[in-house]
Amino acid sequence: MAQKPTIPKGTRDFNAETVAKRNYIIDTIKSQFQLYGFQPIETPSFENSDTLMGKYGDEGDRLIFKILNSGDYLNKISDSEYNLRSESILTSKISEKALRYDLTVPFARYVVQHQNEIDFPFKRYQIQPVWRADRPQKGRFREFYQCDADVVGSTSLFQEVEFIKLYDAVFTALNLEGVTIKINNRKILSGIAEVIGAQDKLIDFTVALDKLDKIGEDKVKAEMLAKGISQNGIDKLQPLFSLSGDFRNQVESLKTILSASNVGLKGIEELEFIDSAITNLGLKTANLQLDVTLARGLNYYTGAIFEVSAPEGVNMGSIGGGGRYDDLTGIFGLKDVSGVGISFGLDRIYLVLEELNLFPQSVKDNTKVLFINFGDKAALFSLNAISELRSHGINAELYPDSAKMKKQMNYANKRDIPYVVIVGEDELNSNTYALKNMSSGEQQKVPLEDLISKLK
Repeated sequence: MAQKPTIPKGTRDFNAETVAKRNYIIDTIKSQFQLYGFQPIETPSFENSDTLMGKYGDEGDRLIFKILNSGDYLNKISDSEYNLRSESILTSKISEKALRYDLTVPFARYVVQHQNEIDFPFKRYQIQPVWRADRPQKGRFREFYQCDADVVGSTSLFQEVEFIKLYDAVFTALNLEGVTIKINNRKILSGIAEVIGAQDKLIDFTVALDKLDKIGEDKVKAEMLAKGISQNGIDKLQPLFSLSGDFRNQVESLKTILSASNVGLKGIEELEFIDSAITNLGLKTANLQLDVTLARGLNYYTGAIFEVSAPEGVNMGSIGGGGRYDDLTGIFGLKDVSGVGISFGLDRIYLVLEELNLFPQSVKDNTKVLFINFGDKAALFSLNAISELRSHGINAELYPDSAKMKKQMNYANKRDIPYVVIVGEDELNSNTYALKNMSSGEQQKVPLEDLISKLK
């Protein structure tokens, strides 16, 4: 008995309509990237393991898909190493490559490797798939696309301002109004860790805090306790959980909480600059919101942190995120090159547009007219017309077989093709075409010139 075909959990097949909708999102994002001066690059789907490992924190490292070495990969393992059953020892022996976890670390590697070919500041965009060994759920997949834009070689906070404007421009172009761009600053998180005496546990602190909207305040506090953060320190966090008011009111409250932390006050200063610029420039449809619990548990952020949430009422995780990383390229030997970047979650944006019915009808359009096949003579006559239609940008095709009329008409209906052309003996003799509107049923006989004008 033949095995039933399946695909791995967390991956998907895409039909023609889905691909068309995804391309609509990608093309919209790409056009805005280009308007803002970003240049495209691409990197390999897999990297050397040492390029990726250790860049995302312990949780991130566990979600990286490792690739087994080719050939007899067990040959390099001694009996003593095998008997230890040590994951770290065995993995390093049998796997030297891994699927990329995101596009940012490979981009940092790219910048260092090609630094002599790049003009700084370097603005790049990249739209490619990434892989994470995560637990699949709604809006979370193991294979998905990221759409990234980054600037490296500039410390100017106007770059952060531009990225907020870019988010607003993309979602406005997609008619997805009312998204919230949440912003925080890693320096503020460092300042909070300093105030509560947990400087040595900054990563544990931020990873736990980043889960606040998923598991709630009590479980976040319990996780911090389990990570060795003192109860006294956690008690000092309470004002953080109860911050309220608009952007400026929250900033004023933070100044009081972080009055003893220079790094924390520097983070507040940066947030105030960004907020002032955005207030002056304005946003079309998005909202900018300060969220001091926003942590994004990735090790490389050093300044502003972004996360974008869908409009109110849509139950979806973040649909975008990013931030400032002051020395990401330093891990590959190129020091003091500051960068900032953002990412769009293509798959989640797709689900949001689908839920809100925001895809334009034109996205679903494929073939505009199908020519019915009545045999070789009519087919050749039709193909001449089809070539002319295509030269005018009209999507046209011939049914490949001389099948029964009903079968060909059903084919057109199932594919939502709005028009069919019928070429019988009368049409061949009069050098005309019978054009039928599949929606209204109206049919008329027209010469080729009129056929072109009616289908344009």
